[in-house]
Amino acid sequence: MLRELHISNLAVIHDVNLELANGLNCFTGQTGAGKSLILGAFEMLLGLRPAGKDMLRPGSKEARITGLFELHDEDVVQEIATILDQEIDAGDQLLLVRKITPSRSSVAINGQPVTAAMVKAVGQQLVDIHGQHDHQYLLRASNQMLILDRFAECAQLRKQYTETWQQQHDLIRRRKELANSSTLRTQQLDLYEFQANEIDDAQLTEGEFEELSARHKWLTNVHKIQRDTGQAYQALYDSDASIIERLQMVVHMLGDLQELDEDLEEPCQSIRDATLALQEGAFDLSRYMDRIESDPHELQEVEDRLNIINRLTSKYARNQVGVDPVAEILSYRQQIQQEIDGLRGQDADLSSLDQQINDAKDQLEQQGVKLSKKRQSAAKKIKPLVETQLTELGMAEAQFHVEFNPVGDEGSMQGNETLEFMIRTNPGQPARPMRKIASGGELSRIMLALKSILADSDRISVLVFDEIDANIGGRMGTIIGEKLRSLANSCDDGSHQILCITHLPQIAAYADRHLHITKQVKGKGKDRQTQTTVLTLEGNARVNELAEMLAGSDATATTRKQIKEMLAGAS
Repeated sequence: MLRELHISNLAVIHDVNLELANGLNCFTGQTGAGKSLILGAFEMLLGLRPAGKDMLRPGSKEARITGLFELHDEDVVQEIATILDQEIDAGDQLLLVRKITPSRSSVAINGQPVTAAMVKAVGQQLVDIHGQHDHQYLLRASNQMLILDRFAECAQLRKQYTETWQQQHDLIRRRKELANSSTLRTQQLDLYEFQANEIDDAQLTEGEFEELSARHKWLTNVHKIQRDTGQAYQALYDSDASIIERLQMVVHMLGDLQELDEDLEEPCQSIRDATLALQEGAFDLSRYMDRIESDPHELQEVEDRLNIINRLTSKYARNQVGVDPVAEILSYRQQIQQEIDGLRGQDADLSSLDQQINDAKDQLEQQGVKLSKKRQSAAKKIKPLVETQLTELGMAEAQFHVEFNPVGDEGSMQGNETLEFMIRTNPGQPARPMRKIASGGELSRIMLALKSILADSDRISVLVFDEIDANIGGRMGTIIGEKLRSLANSCDDGSHQILCITHLPQIAAYADRHLHITKQVKGKGKDRQTQTTVLTLEGNARVNELAEMLAGSDATATTRKQIKEMLAGAS
């Protein structure tokens, strides 16, 4: 239920606050006063119409549209809670705020920013808008099927059928692609098998690249290692006046001096320990030199192995810094093995796909039969209901039925048949498709009849009719006004609310709340600006407005008396 709609700085609207009632809310006003702008603002709030910077009121930096909704239906509450990923309870209020600035348009729900898709999804749970051109919706056969399916309460079955139909066609497409790609599949398999064999022949081991690189570095520098370690050994031990020999002399000298000064004992011991450590190091260096072997054949073998790894790396690895190229090559080998297994198994896949296609076909046939039976049953039930509604709307001779046409053995995404609403408006004439009815007034009444029938199962609480009175006269306006009032009060809990823009006093007389929209020019000179205002009319003000709608500026006391009688009849 929409409780309040507040609009500020939008086009010619400076600041308007609408308080809506349960039941039927009618908006009246002269052409151009801003009735459609208010509906447009409502659609912008719900993400159903673009909210561009061109809608900003001149001189304003921000336009704002705010809608306050009350939630009652548990299913709607759960749907909205799922969309918003928020906890919402029945009885809670939902506050939608859209801000429009020169740079962007944004929307928030209960203070949380939401995406355009989210607010549109929420809006579809709250509001159902029928505009002047909504008859075109009713004329499309695909939409007529949606209307009948909704009446038949077979949305879940239709969803299952559509999913199965899509699954079957996906399977057929995959099988066709698989069958058509046998040559390409063979070529791809040959390539993967060649790559796998090339990698396998190399007999790679993770970590060997690092080991080989280190060994290659050592082998290419072995002569330098031999020379420099030899020189180091000679300097330490194997030469006249070697470092160790000279340190031994120092130890001997300090040892003699210890008898003269005990403070020399500690430095002497430190030098003695250092000498022993150097002697041990010289011994280790000597053993290292004994192990050095320079084999030119080994260097060639290491280089050949590294060349193999580098060649495979350039083909099969991404050569990332800090990553073992052999590990990357072996990882690629695992990947192509999966591709090889998949390609080799595709012949078996063809047989499997054939079975899956047959299974889907059987399931589709069963679901299609169930869906068709539900539609046929619903068509029989909706026929007298529509005809009763049309009789109440002044079309007592109208006859309505749903015509089904099979679509062939394979069916369609919507089922085993197409359908069309057929109607005969005058006795003696054949029934014709609704799309061939020229009268806009008749289409308006048919749409209202269908909406009235679906109202009991309609979870959407706010219905909006934009000039449903197009192309109809006063007598029919009274009938439509009564029907709108009845539709608005069709639920015992008052969960239906109708917003209706009308030019007919016969419809406005049935309003539970009458809102009058005017446009005024305020200011002087360059400061002159047009402003739209909204007033809730009651008592004599409402009588005067309805009288002017009926007779224009020529309204008389007699006209006002007629209006009072009209209001009394509508109450």
